[in-house]
Amino acid sequence: MDRGSFFRFERLRQTHFPAHRNFIPAHLTLFHHLSGDDPGAIAADIASVLRTRAPVRLNATGLRFLGRGVAYTFDAPELGALRGELAARWAASLTPQDRQAFRPHVTVQNKADSEVARMLKQRLEAEFQPFEVTGEGLLLWRYLGGPWEPLGDFPFGGS
Repeated sequence: MDRGSFFRFERLRQTHFPAHRNFIPAHLTLFHHLSGDDPGAIAADIASVLRTRAPVRLNATGLRFLGRGVAYTFDAPELGALRGELAARWAASLTPQDRQAFRPHVTVQNKADSEVARMLKQRLEAEFQPFEVTGEGLLLWRYLGGPWEPLGDFPFGGS
């Protein structure tokens, strides 16, 4: 996402996400678990799909209570179409979670006490005004049982 939006979400994440669980920077997840059999093929698919695409507009529409956390919600039809194209390529290997409807969000708090999360959502909602974020590319990560390993950075337009 654009730098200003990233820093906005990252600041909230650093403040409200339990440090011992905060392994990766602020992000909007497209897929939770892709087959790790051939990360090179996944990277090639992502690069191919993004090569001719312009950055996407993500409209922040509100906040969602996650039970033990809070996330900003987005209306992002262009991103949804992109995700749909990738999901079609990987349909045979998607997990049940990744076959569900896409509900774009950026989590700024998770694994917190439920009441603490509820209070944060109320505080953030009191100041919330819709805003626009520009999606500038995709990142590919591999989960290593706690830490994560970055596998690629794929900008829109292939630049």
